[in-house]
Amino acid sequence: MLSLRPQPLQKGSRIGLIAPASLPDDLSRIDRGVGTLEDLGFDVIRYRTYEHGHGYLAGPDEQRAEELNHFLLRTDIDALVAVRGGYGCMRLLPLVDFEAARQHPKLLIGYSDITALHLAFLAQAGWAGLSGPMVATEWAQPDGPSTTHFLRLAQGETGQLLGPEGEVLQGLVSGEAEGLLVGGNLSMVVRLLGTPYLPNLRGAILAIEDVGEEPYQIDAYLSQLSLAGVLQDLGGLVLGGITEGRVPDGKRSLTMQEVLDHYIASLSFPVAKNLVYGHFSPKSTLPSGVRSRLRVSGDEAALDLLEPVVRT
Repeated sequence: MLSLRPQPLQKGSRIGLIAPASLPDDLSRIDRGVGTLEDLGFDVIRYRTYEHGHGYLAGPDEQRAEELNHFLLRTDIDALVAVRGGYGCMRLLPLVDFEAARQHPKLLIGYSDITALHLAFLAQAGWAGLSGPMVATEWAQPDGPSTTHFLRLAQGETGQLLGPEGEVLQGLVSGEAEGLLVGGNLSMVVRLLGTPYLPNLRGAILAIEDVGEEPYQIDAYLSQLSLAGVLQDLGGLVLGGITEGRVPDGKRSLTMQEVLDHYIASLSFPVAKNLVYGHFSPKSTLPSGVRSRLRVSGDEAALDLLEPVVRT
């Protein structure tokens, strides 16, 4: 699979602001996040104002797709950064101008629901991207280590992927694998099964996170990946944060760890955990669509980026 890499982000780079999913409850967070990016030296370009949403969406599908396609067609835009996640990106996929994306690769930045766009652009246009900070969430309230971590990757850093404060992975299943690093929200990966918007994950190193899902829901996602033959065909698996999955008091449940252990026990490729990546801060930015190597020996593990996410 060809990964198209855009120009690195640097002072003066032009960023298109997109809202392909939901809006924040507090719209002032958008301005605060834009201010942070501008303080870093980026030129943030808006296509529309965000005054009214459309239920849980940032606007009607046609409006959100028009904004995205506008920036895809522009040759003067270096990156696209999402306002926030939430829900809505899947509804846009049939409306996306993937031909424009193939002609004008840009650095897509966002996580959570934006995973649907990362996967679709990788599958349909060969884009590599960064599963990372969004305008109304992380950029509205930035932390130093996460910002530094993001900037290094956005400017082409390779080598071992450590956490923003130097955190290392912990090994679960020993082995070594080389493959395309594909990452994002687990529920979004599963929802794209059987569609043309999920890239071929055979031999890939899949890094996953999720939030607010009870153990039985994570169980269902992993079961579906297994039944579809995707889980067994991976080259490696890296677990990020699977957080805030609270079980109601008095409800019978397996623990999250019991669920994960059940599926990991059947895997014969390298598996690692403790990737500092998910719905929390500080956290790692995760490249998606670049060659990588996962090395696991006992409790020790390392994920190496073999190529940059941008052109260098």
